[in-house]
Amino acid sequence: MSSVYDLIVIGSGPAGQRAAIHGAKLGKRVALVENREVVGGACINTGTIPSKTMREAVLHLSGYNYRSIYGMNYRVKERITMADLAFRVQHVIKTEIDVTQAQLSRNNIEVLTGSAGFEDPTHVRVTNSRGSTVYEAAATLIATGTKPATSPKVPINGTTVINSDLVLDLKTLPKTMIIVGGGVIGVEYTCMFAALGVRCTLIERRPRLLEFADQEIVESLSYHLRDSRVTMRLNEEVESVESMEDGTVVANLESKKKVTGDTLLYAVGRQGNVDELNLAAIGVEADNRGRIPVDKDFRTKCPNIFAAGDVIGFPSLASVSMEQGRVAAARAFGDETILSNPSYYPYGIYTIPEISFIGKTEEQLTEEDVPYEVGVAYYREIARGQIRGDTTGRLKLIFHRENHSLLGVHIIGEGASELLHIGQAVMALGGTIEYFVDTVFNYPTLAECYKVAAFNGLNRVSKLD
Repeated sequence: MSSVYDLIVIGSGPAGQRAAIHGAKLGKRVALVENREVVGGACINTGTIPSKTMREAVLHLSGYNYRSIYGMNYRVKERITMADLAFRVQHVIKTEIDVTQAQLSRNNIEVLTGSAGFEDPTHVRVTNSRGSTVYEAAATLIATGTKPATSPKVPINGTTVINSDLVLDLKTLPKTMIIVGGGVIGVEYTCMFAALGVRCTLIERRPRLLEFADQEIVESLSYHLRDSRVTMRLNEEVESVESMEDGTVVANLESKKKVTGDTLLYAVGRQGNVDELNLAAIGVEADNRGRIPVDKDFRTKCPNIFAAGDVIGFPSLASVSMEQGRVAAARAFGDETILSNPSYYPYGIYTIPEISFIGKTEEQLTEEDVPYEVGVAYYREIARGQIRGDTTGRLKLIFHRENHSLLGVHIIGEGASELLHIGQAVMALGGTIEYFVDTVFNYPTLAECYKVAAFNGLNRVSKLD
């Protein structure tokens, strides 16, 4: 087997997988390096796929979505165990690994198992239990992803103090849980465990959760969390964590408060997987969180080395990572035809209820002095919302007061991440809010929310003009 390639991709997560496949479709010889024995990266093995599968299992087994119809005590399974959740997760992980492996094989991409490190800008050393081999490539893409960040204040022991990679390793479902970190990962797991009846305390050092999301939507989520008996400690920071003799955990806060729980989940940020890459050999430096700086084409300081996915930082979404990998592979071989506009990237946060949005928030538009108006529709006003038993969701359209162009769509409620794509298409095609008024949607569907919200917004404008 020749050790010379047109493109070497380091990491088989969403960015790496999509980059490798696109390179192959351009007729290039591609190798993909993965340090796990299975492909898929953190996305399939420890992150996105396991957590979202666990969420679906939680919603089904707990009967959460139907409690408004059958009563708050309704449950599909009376005693839910961690084994129940892990069973479904492992099934989906195996299927996704098989699908990814088949895609790589179908595109004649050679998978090299081992840890990759640069020798120089055109040579990569891959080391595994059988030794090491140096491979040559005209271009290399770094798509190594991230791992849970650590803190000396919170010593992970794998049993009572865990990170997000270790959630499914829990032997039993705790009665009480402390979650440190009010970002996407921390809030998603808080929602899941709260839906299972676990008494959760969420600690976040900032004044509100999910600061990048629309404030009204986050306020609605915060209401749901409190309604699920979640205690939120905002503007609080952990000073130290103690594992007690009785098997419980105590989080000591800087405000001198103490929070006790059976388990503590540390979910404060993630760190780029760059330690073994020997970036110094290519003149590239990562920041203190392991993030690699790139330009608009995902090119690093070294002209033939690219980086994409979570290892380059925000927004750290699997969907965006896929697109970044595809664009990076195209640019590596001079293909400028692929154009991708980050303004139209959707965000999906799989809380309970889920949140999805695209475009600007009210806070951003206010800061930019953009004249806007808002139209809102509530799931409870829509027949489909009543049928589904979700009467608390809402869809919010933000549009320009003068030309009625769509500036943002913000949704909270089950199905939000699917429903958002209607608004995404209208925004990307330069449509106005009148599109929703003049369009006939299937009945009964949640898509009707767009029409109701559009009428609501236009009525506000007409009353003010």
